[in-house]
Amino acid sequence: MKNTDHLQEIRDAVRTLCNSYGEDYWRELDSVGGYPTEFVKEITASGFLGCLIPEEYGGAGLGLIEACVVLEEISRSGGHPGAAHAQMYVMGSVLRHGTAEQKQRYLPAVASGELRLQCFGVTEPGTGTDTTSLKTTATRSGDKYIINGQKVWISRVQHSDLMVLLARTKSIEERSKKTDGLSCFIVDLRGAEERGLTINPIDAMINHHSCELFFDNFEVPAENLLGEEHKGFRVVMDGMNAERILIAAECIGDARYFIDKATRYANEREVFGRPIGQNQGVSFPIANCYAQTEAAALMVDKAARLFDDQQPCGAEANMAKMLGADASWKAGDTCLQTHGGFGISREYHIERKLRETRLYQIAPISTNLILSYISEHVLGMPRSF
Repeated sequence: MKNTDHLQEIRDAVRTLCNSYGEDYWRELDSVGGYPTEFVKEITASGFLGCLIPEEYGGAGLGLIEACVVLEEISRSGGHPGAAHAQMYVMGSVLRHGTAEQKQRYLPAVASGELRLQCFGVTEPGTGTDTTSLKTTATRSGDKYIINGQKVWISRVQHSDLMVLLARTKSIEERSKKTDGLSCFIVDLRGAEERGLTINPIDAMINHHSCELFFDNFEVPAENLLGEEHKGFRVVMDGMNAERILIAAECIGDARYFIDKATRYANEREVFGRPIGQNQGVSFPIANCYAQTEAAALMVDKAARLFDDQQPCGAEANMAKMLGADASWKAGDTCLQTHGGFGISREYHIERKLRETRLYQIAPISTNLILSYISEHVLGMPRSF
């Protein structure tokens, strides 16, 4: 078991850092689609963003349980960890599958903040979550690969130096099984728009800096192949448990943010001469959200500990993400309802956080796909697709 005092020290330190970036900071960025450059620089310099990078590469060498604490506290403070969270789980693809040279070239620079690795290029408009059917191609030509195709909902492209990209190196007709023929690449995004990459930002309901990408004969050095050729699906899948657990921790932070805010308002707001929290119609929904959030947090903790112990955790990671997302969405809705008309005022910050946490009902994996996984892999029911 991790030392709880150690985890509390991390919570306190992250909370102190976040206090310098209050809710108005995030609201102003949201209103203009801005990126939290100052916050990302400070959270990187503090070592928290590189906490999963081993010490030999300049990181803190901590586990996923500590990383979860970092992201949860950013969310609970009213911040938006989605601006930087990918650096934690995308880094893992390089750590687990990169060559010794790749790890030495990139990981120390990521840990120090010299390079940002916050971008994962997987999703395509025509395939969505059917990853094994993606169409973007990477064709070997001498000492390089030529990339052609399209990606969508790729976040932080304009604020990252590197991206891990998944592309097809075998045609669908040539592959031996559904997961065969996909390869991963480390893509240098610096100057990429002069080399055949078109980036179109997507105007979305949340400030997630998502973009649509078009690759037109875009060249990637062959030495940037990440893992084995044609076996990139495994590279991507290896990072997905960590991603789901980390996102779940963010959701727990969101839920606790909403519960904190709703409880405080219910105690302070007086109508008919008494606090509105004295009414069970107000207090019971908040109490119910608290119970659901605490239960979801236990699943997140279990999944993270299994991951750190290198134990199978696919079911736990999926359940943590689903339960965390459900808890945060319900807590957000309850918080807004508690505040009445003020809940939809941007001044109170609730509507921004509610938009941000709504994303996790559909990303990085939808609830239906999680239920499909549990049905098939945990309960042994027939595969539905």
